[in-house]
Amino acid sequence: MGDIYNTLLDWPAVRELIRSESADPHRLLGPHLISQGVLIQAFIPTAVSITVCIVDSDAEYPMALEDAAGFFAVLLPLSEIPSYRLRVTYDNGTEQTLHDPYVYTPQITETDLRRFDAGVFYNVYEKLGAHPMEINGVSGTYFAVWAPCARRVSVVGDFNLWDGRRHPMRRLGDHGVFELFLPGIAQGTIYKYEVKAADGTTMLKADPYGVYAELRPHDASVVWDTTHYQWHDQAWMEERAARGNANAFPMSIYEAHLGSWLRGPAAVDGQGRPVSGSEFTGYRELAVKLAAYVREMGYTHVELLPVMEHPLDASLGYQVTGYYAPTSRFGSPDDFQYFMDYLHGQGIGVILDWAPAQFPRNLAGLANFDGSCVYEHKDPRQGTHPQWGTLVFNYGRPQVSNFLISNALYWGEVYHADGIRVDSAAAMLYLDYGRSPGQWIPNIYGGNENLEAAEFLRRLCACVHGRKDGMLLVAEESAAWPRVTGDADDALGFDYKWNNGWLGDFLGYMRYDPYFRYQRYGALTFSMLYAYSEAFILALPHHEMSQGRGSMADKMPGNTLAEKLAHLRAAYGYWMTHPGRKLLFMGQDMGIIGDWNESGGLPWEMLTADDGEASADALERRRFRGYVKALQHFYRSHPSLYKLDDQPEGFEWIDCMSGRENILVYLRHSESPEETLLVICNFAPVLHAARQIGAPFSGRYEEIFNSDDAMFGGGGVGNPTAVLSRREEWDGRENSITVCLAPLGVHIFSCTPIEDGEATG
Repeated sequence: MGDIYNTLLDWPAVRELIRSESADPHRLLGPHLISQGVLIQAFIPTAVSITVCIVDSDAEYPMALEDAAGFFAVLLPLSEIPSYRLRVTYDNGTEQTLHDPYVYTPQITETDLRRFDAGVFYNVYEKLGAHPMEINGVSGTYFAVWAPCARRVSVVGDFNLWDGRRHPMRRLGDHGVFELFLPGIAQGTIYKYEVKAADGTTMLKADPYGVYAELRPHDASVVWDTTHYQWHDQAWMEERAARGNANAFPMSIYEAHLGSWLRGPAAVDGQGRPVSGSEFTGYRELAVKLAAYVREMGYTHVELLPVMEHPLDASLGYQVTGYYAPTSRFGSPDDFQYFMDYLHGQGIGVILDWAPAQFPRNLAGLANFDGSCVYEHKDPRQGTHPQWGTLVFNYGRPQVSNFLISNALYWGEVYHADGIRVDSAAAMLYLDYGRSPGQWIPNIYGGNENLEAAEFLRRLCACVHGRKDGMLLVAEESAAWPRVTGDADDALGFDYKWNNGWLGDFLGYMRYDPYFRYQRYGALTFSMLYAYSEAFILALPHHEMSQGRGSMADKMPGNTLAEKLAHLRAAYGYWMTHPGRKLLFMGQDMGIIGDWNESGGLPWEMLTADDGEASADALERRRFRGYVKALQHFYRSHPSLYKLDDQPEGFEWIDCMSGRENILVYLRHSESPEETLLVICNFAPVLHAARQIGAPFSGRYEEIFNSDDAMFGGGGVGNPTAVLSRREEWDGRENSITVCLAPLGVHIFSCTPIEDGEATG
């Protein structure tokens, strides 16, 4: 037998396989029909014997050990390839019957690969990654990964002793994609890719397209089928698609970090050591409790800090290692699908934070994936963020932009996300962002704009909106890039942009001692000069509540909590009535004091203690939470506060000149004149018992919201009876009214026109 096998075997290829350097193991392994019969070869280290067992037959053919490393071969006297199994006996005496993984043909077509090379295979996640499936009646998992400069890639896990020699993958042409179907690998199996770089270095890498991961600090990928969840949100999805990306609906977003929204003490093991992950609340419990809170408070949407898998809790999810995997901290992919489904069932939209501006250098992640710069730029002046110590995606590489665009679409398709918020878009759009001279390379025109990133974002927006399912795109862009929102033909194409300029001005004004605020009065009015240049979200977000910045209440003047919350009521009243959608970070509706910390939870006990047992501060916070709740519901029930948010017709100044008194007066309009609201903001702790205000028309003005209401913790100063206008010019208007303004009060009036002769002075 030795002579015949010496003649049949390709010994250079055998040695390449034994050295674990083969990128085409199927050329050697598995069955091959040759003129002499069917040649079957297998390489299984630690095997002492292998027998080929023909299915539906008693025929068995012992394989010859051709190399002591574990290479076996047998020539079957057959004219066609049979269905067979391999019965393997290992050196520890155990026996196993296997399907030969080198029997199966690729599940990725040449067309798929060409589309991926061109960067337009937007459902590539259906082919790359790990996919449980059945091929020719055999259940297993199909693995595929892009590693263009790898010498060899193998699938490894407990199932093969993490031995990269056992299951090398096949490279498909010159496309850089490696693939292999492994029979018997079921959902829940832990795996990685062992990648041998061109220089011979081997690395263990998590799957870039992996849909589930081990709980940190472990970092392997987990086989999972994300297609079998039974959704119940069809009505929600249909309504969302019918609405499209129209802006004339209320949007008040509750920004939440799941790891600290509801957190308990960690369980301990028998030795009293904390059990990692046990302090986290699961997706399913979070869904029920978060939805109940959001519905009670009146928010329309939840925005989640990144749920994509990340190794470090303190990164808050912004340094992602698993872009396609919801973090295992809170459960499985099925559990997160339930979370999304449940919130939709409660009428709540979900926006996901997404971090395509950077990725970490973790050894198991995307960095230096195949020994070369696959996802990042090679030149550190393009490929690194000096400030953050992270890496930058190469947006101009088609397969990389394909990876990211497909990822955004994946969260919409597989998890029914209602929106994606692109984090740190400015860091993507500007080559010199966070860099000193000499640390960046100008574009081809000598400028600092990252043209490849801009084109990537335009394509992203076009692809998402091309689905016509109403999924929204939000940009956090802080550097005044022109036309972030709007049609992708003449803008980047986002639906909304965070108004960071307004945020800086607003907080700068509110921090000031109220007796000197008049010096910064223009900060409150400046935003209306550019309010319609973009479709804005007025965000009071998490990064303003951490790292020494303090809570919203901390930012307010005052020596006591009550004084601070009085300022904050005025601030929130202005924020909610100013044009733009709203976003508030969790806890900031409770009037909490101190930095937010991702490792701690919210003070839910404040809401549950009996009034008689609660402290004075706790009662103040409860009343303040009631104020925010009332304000949110008021916003949702008054179309003039949202219907014309992006149109100049939706806002009108009455008085933006009373800087000395720190008073603003303005109107909010909808298409219906009877829905007009008159808003008066007094940002000074001064009572105006009879303040004359210009009125938009002769009419009846009824106070329908008062931030100083006693049930909110205020002094109860307001206008309990309707006010009729009189024909006396004021603020450039023919008519005026006289009203009582509470110290630090926001008063909102409904406006009912009355014929001049009917109104009285």
